[in-house]
Amino acid sequence: MNDSTPGVDVVIRPMHTDDVDSVVAIELQAFTSPWKAETFLGLIGRDGAELWVIEHSQVGVIGYGVLWCLLDQGELANMAVAPEFLGQGLAVGLLDHLLEVASNRGVNSIYLEVRESNERAADLYLGFGFEEIGSRKNYYDFPKEDARVMRIQL
Repeated sequence: MNDSTPGVDVVIRPMHTDDVDSVVAIELQAFTSPWKAETFLGLIGRDGAELWVIEHSQVGVIGYGVLWCLLDQGELANMAVAPEFLGQGLAVGLLDHLLEVASNRGVNSIYLEVRESNERAADLYLGFGFEEIGSRKNYYDFPKEDARVMRIQL
């Protein structure tokens, strides 16, 4: 086990450019409006952007998270685990790591949006102490759906 990730076969590490194809493949499975490879490539190494992957020793990249940090605030911009690895605690380990990274950068509060219908993700965030602080009407497309806005104070 490395970097607070459950299981001995995975490690959480910074995202590299050669990870982007695998990350985009997960993105395409997880989201109806996926980010393009260029988006991830443009963020790698950018000041204030924290991009991390979960790498399985046999399979390769099976999850990732993107956190933006600006002064004392952060935004969890994107996070996903490959569908075949859901329910194994990997998202818990990744989110725990991202919150630690944010705290180490001096971030005091983190915000995120999650689809109204995405109960699995909302339950994960609530379990970590995120609070629902509002909503954004018609925030998501394909299908059109409201977003729950959540925040955690570190």
